[in-house]
Amino acid sequence: MRRLLWLLLPAGVLAMDLGSKAWILNLLAEGESKPVIKGFFYLTLGFNRGAIFGSLTWVPELARNLLFGLAGVAALIIIGRMFLEKGTATWDRVALGFILGGILGNSLDRYLRGAVVDFLDFVFGTWHYWAFNFADSFILVGVVLYGLRMLRAPNIESQIKEN
Repeated sequence: MRRLLWLLLPAGVLAMDLGSKAWILNLLAEGESKPVIKGFFYLTLGFNRGAIFGSLTWVPELARNLLFGLAGVAALIIIGRMFLEKGTATWDRVALGFILGGILGNSLDRYLRGAVVDFLDFVFGTWHYWAFNFADSFILVGVVLYGLRMLRAPNIESQIKEN
C-alpha cells in the first residue's frame, strides 16, 4: 500500500508538466516568445519532433514514432518496475519518480501532438540554450540524483530500504 502512495510523485510531476503545457499552448502561438527576465529567461513555444535537443528530426516520421514509442514503453517498464520494487531506497524512489513522471509527460505529448511542447527558454550572454519543459527538468534532476546516489560509497542511508 505504501509503495502505491509513491505513485503520487510521478503523477504530480505529470500533472505539473501537462498543466504547464496546456497553459503555454493557450498563451503563445508556435514560435512566439515573451520575456520573463529580458536578456535571460523567456517563454518561447516550440514543438520538438526529434529526440533530445531536436536530434533525429531527419529520420522519417513513421520510423521516428516507432523508435520513440518502443523506447518510451521500454523505459516506462524498466523504470516503473524499479520504482515500485519493494526494496527500493527512498532517494532512489524519489529520483525514479521524477524520471517516470517526466517520461510520461513527454511520451503523452508525442502521442497526442506528434511532438514535445517546449517553452522554457534561457539565454546566457551570447549563448542560447535549447528550449525545454518541466518533464525534461524532472528527468534531468532524477538522473542526477540517481547518478549521485550510485556514485556514493555504500552507507547506512543506502542500506535502509523502504518496506
